Amino acid sequence: MAEATAIDRLSTAAARGDLKEIETILQSNVNVNERNKFGRTPLQVMKLGCPPIAEALLGARADPNARDPIGGLTISHDAARDGYLDTLQVLVQNGADVNLLDDNGNLPLHLAAREGHLDVVQFLVSHCKKPFLPNAKGCTPRDLALMHKKHRTVEWLDSIAPSESS
Repeated sequence: MAEATAIDRLSTAAARGDLKEIETILQSNVNVNERNKFGRTPLQVMKLGCPPIAEALLGARADPNARDPIGGLTISHDAARDGYLDTLQVLVQNGADVNLLDDNGNLPLHLAAREGHLDVVQFLVSHCKKPFLPNAKGCTPRDLALMHKKHRTVEWLDSIAPSESS
């Protein structure tokens, strides 16, 4: 069996959340934006609940806006959908654009609202240019929260929504 490439080893370490291994591999000047055998960068496959992993990869110039080959998602979409506010904050501090749409017209905000991650929704609203933007199916983040019975998120979004008469 062929030896794994440096990028595959780095991706595996990122997915496991193995910061020590990541730091060791990064010392070999591997291109952190190279894609692994599955077409994804180490940042795209990182263990989401580990901000130090994101910091190490971003510090090595990983692109926080790289798109997944399936669905056009960014790591911000993944972190928002799964409710990892701490990781999302690190991403934004390091140049992640939370205004990028996936292939379905969703902002990371749409995915966070759909899942009812209120703290993430609140963070994203303050960083989105158009937080009430409908996705490709015409659904706003509020609509998705309502469809998925995320009532606290709906109430909060209602409290900040522009009035209909404005």
